[in-house]
Amino acid sequence: MSAAVYVVSIDPQASTVWWANRISDLPFDFSQEHETPENLKILKDTGAKVHVIANQKGGVGKTTTTLNLAAVVADSMKNSDQLQHVFIDTPGSLQDENLLMEALKYAHDVIVPLPPEGLAFDPTARTIQQIIEPTGLPYHVLINNWDPRDGKADLKETREYVQAQGWPLLESVIRRYKVHTRASVEGRVVTQYDENRPAYKAREDFYRLAIELGYGGGK
Repeated sequence: MSAAVYVVSIDPQASTVWWANRISDLPFDFSQEHETPENLKILKDTGAKVHVIANQKGGVGKTTTTLNLAAVVADSMKNSDQLQHVFIDTPGSLQDENLLMEALKYAHDVIVPLPPEGLAFDPTARTIQQIIEPTGLPYHVLINNWDPRDGKADLKETREYVQAQGWPLLESVIRRYKVHTRASVEGRVVTQYDENRPAYKAREDFYRLAIELGYGGGK
């Protein structure tokens, strides 16, 4: 492993790998390990920090968060050839709970993407309360896929819900942009978007997130 960042998918749907295989100039290494989750121990043994992106609710943006956060961290560490950060994309289903539990055994922290949609609240609560919190791992909830055109009511409601639960909430918010939805088909990650205002804002969200989490620079 020559890159500073490594991405692993343990989601049997393999969306991460499908996307990564379409990128011509991939800024990190990656692998699919849903059939061999025991290989995750090897990654932790390297001394790298292992970050799990988890929510048992499907469609909350785990893959987009995983790949784009990995991309901006890799960009900030492009002069390093020592593996320092591993990002694990996990299944969005109860049926594959054993895979998520295996990933958490080797994790240093967890990011829980949560879109500002009421239907996502209960599944997220289950993931946090029944799966993540019992491990004792540090975790943060990330409000993801918020469309600024909808106004701030849903964003405010989601923040209030998270705070009422007593969950650690990230200040960073990932906004919804069409460029994100096209990226997988076009074979790009956020650091490879075109130079225009929407793309700049989309990149800004993920760089801000990486800085808030303290990822990069060997941390």
